[in-house]
Amino acid sequence: MTSTPDFPPGQDPWSVRPAPPVPASPAAPGPVVVQIGDLAVTSTVVHTPAGDIPLAGSTWQVNDYWHHEQKIPTWAVVAAIVGFCVLTVFSLLFLLVKQTVPRGTVQVTVTNGPRQYVCRIPVTQQDQVSFIHQQVNYVRSLAAL
Repeated sequence: MTSTPDFPPGQDPWSVRPAPPVPASPAAPGPVVVQIGDLAVTSTVVHTPAGDIPLAGSTWQVNDYWHHEQKIPTWAVVAAIVGFCVLTVFSLLFLLVKQTVPRGTVQVTVTNGPRQYVCRIPVTQQDQVSFIHQQVNYVRSLAAL
């Protein structure tokens, strides 16, 4: 024999109560729109390793720091070593060959009120610098909305 639980009169035991609505979390800003170095920008927040910064009202600054290095290419070193066995004096002339290599960093600074974060991105080509400038200009337009 099975027993049934007692329900108060007037209450249907088969009715299902809807779950209370869950309030929307303000910490869910949405998907990442732009990734600049270690900065992840969403529609409302800039995620940094040091914490989140609100996007609205933020100011962005970009600085380029370039320098050019002179180095001996690998092929010249190999030619000097191989040529040393054949022509000793003339093979050392390969070591006079120099190659200019541009190197640098792009520094992106985001500031909103008392919060500030600086991101340094290493670059080796001018195309990379132009791309970072385009990304920051896009984020500036999002911050102005």
